[in-house]
Amino acid sequence: MRELAFYGLHTGESLRTSYWEEGHYIPEALDAVDYILRDHRSSEVKRIDLGLLDLLWAIQQRVDGRGTFHVISGYRSPSTNEALRATSGGIAKYSLHKVGKAIDIRLPGTPTQRLKQAAVALKRGGVGYYPESDFIHVDTGRVRYW
Repeated sequence: MRELAFYGLHTGESLRTSYWEEGHYIPEALDAVDYILRDHRSSEVKRIDLGLLDLLWAIQQRVDGRGTFHVISGYRSPSTNEALRATSGGIAKYSLHKVGKAIDIRLPGTPTQRLKQAAVALKRGGVGYYPESDFIHVDTGRVRYW
């Protein structure tokens, strides 16, 4: 069984679900995850990459946590991504958030530095570390760090 819990910082919504059991992903659980990780600005829902969910689960196992991931940003629609790019620095034009393959998170009770180290050790995609804002970005793109 693989269980994940999320708290949407912008929506106040929570979800704890077993998304994988007995060798299979659970469609209803995946739908619930897609919804909580939706673009909170447009309410657009996108299928979240299964590899991203497995990455989050693996990170959680490395930090011995069963806590709740606080989500700063999950899926971002192309229009939301462009609006953020126009007003903020560091938003990629071809962001993996736009295809459901990236998430910005923190895990209360786990120092962000430790969370970053766990993600880097897995070598499963990109890891961005933002200590001043107390979160990390993880994605299932090519392995890279910033």
